[in-house]
Amino acid sequence: MKEALNREFDVLIIGGGPAGEVAGDRAAVNGLRVGLIEHELLGGECTYWACMPSKALLRPAEAVAAALRAPGASAAVTGSIDVEAVLERRDRLAADFDDAGQVAWAESVGLHVIRGHGRLTGERTVSVEDSDGTTSHYEASSAVIIATGSGAAWPPIPGLAEAGVWDNRAATTAKDVPRRLLVIGGGVVGSELGQAWKSLGADEVTIVEMQDQLLPREEPFAGEQLKAAFERLGIDVMLGTAVTSVERQGADGPITVTLSDDSIVVADEVLVAVGRSPNTADIGLDAVGLEPGRFVEVDDALRSTGVDGEWLYAVGDVNGRALLTHTGKYQARVAGDNIAGRGSQLTAFGDITAIPRVVFTDPNVAAVGLTEAAAREQGLDVRSVDYELGHVAGSAALGRGIRGTCRIVVDEDRKVIVGATFVGPETAEMIHAATIAIVAEIPLETLWHAIPAFPTQSEVWLRLLEAYGI
Repeated sequence: MKEALNREFDVLIIGGGPAGEVAGDRAAVNGLRVGLIEHELLGGECTYWACMPSKALLRPAEAVAAALRAPGASAAVTGSIDVEAVLERRDRLAADFDDAGQVAWAESVGLHVIRGHGRLTGERTVSVEDSDGTTSHYEASSAVIIATGSGAAWPPIPGLAEAGVWDNRAATTAKDVPRRLLVIGGGVVGSELGQAWKSLGADEVTIVEMQDQLLPREEPFAGEQLKAAFERLGIDVMLGTAVTSVERQGADGPITVTLSDDSIVVADEVLVAVGRSPNTADIGLDAVGLEPGRFVEVDDALRSTGVDGEWLYAVGDVNGRALLTHTGKYQARVAGDNIAGRGSQLTAFGDITAIPRVVFTDPNVAAVGLTEAAAREQGLDVRSVDYELGHVAGSAALGRGIRGTCRIVVDEDRKVIVGATFVGPETAEMIHAATIAIVAEIPLETLWHAIPAFPTQSEVWLRLLEAYGI
């Protein structure tokens, strides 16, 4: 094995996804020399295999549905979705899986991009193995940041590993529409990609979820209304059901899936969407006393709680606090500032309590903060207020048949919102207002004076406050 000479930086970052890039940018802005290590494509999971390509697959059907809801425009909708054009657009949004643009950006903000697989070798030291087998050694004078993200979790289902099934990467980059698709998991990934491939022409889509609702971590009405929408599209949703075995016939033949109720579903592809696991199995955690394959626990400065010396940080999915791109970027800004000596700390609002979450299905499910059940579990005295989105004038202006429940969860002691959920078309764009209300702890009496524009769907805010009694 070839060895290269040591190089020193102020900060070394293992992982060049969104969190790693932002952490590097933030550190560089503060005058630090940064080495950004990436063994795949700079830009990471979200850019090439998750957030961006999945939205490209979903958007055409959403646009068609919006047109069909608008009298006059609906008459102009003829024919079917051009699948080839959708897949071409998906690939363009993923930069055709070429990270040259990301590398150019990184270099423009002062980051030194290092290609290869990074591994911790000791305190502030990292080795990088390039594709040709060359191993280079680097040292950080200030800090090392782990930003290696997460990968699809694989449940221990007999036959699953041998069946050649899809994870999110395979599902978002597929070249052909499967005729029959079975999705294991009714969370965000399973719901979005199940609807996406159904809208693009899959004859049969079945979503199997062990819990008794889709989107188990959200308000129950959100899962119920999404299930109803899926069933109108012809998606078969099986709740309270588990997959017990999977078997593919031949190398690329049909897949027989046996369920916990002893029923059998035959599919051409199976998508595993049951959660995420940290990409930490082979990054040298054992060299610094941490357990490989586990999340890296951190404090509110994003420093590892299991390593002495306050030099090792972890941002994004890899620390397990909140597996969302925007949360990882927030953590990255905090870590970059903290390493530069600016004393940044996560807040409960920004990292745990007020995390915005959007499921980009049609209807959107947009939520932030606590559900009613989660708030009560925390011991809060809360009251929930619901309002039907279709009853505001903005929805009537947007089109026919718009419906969905909107909810705010109010802390009765402080008279502030601690959670909000909006179900309906285009509600993703409404959730930031709720995020601001929660983070700023705006009293309801003050929030009532924030006048929504007419006629917009945001008028639901006024109606919710009126329903509360303001």
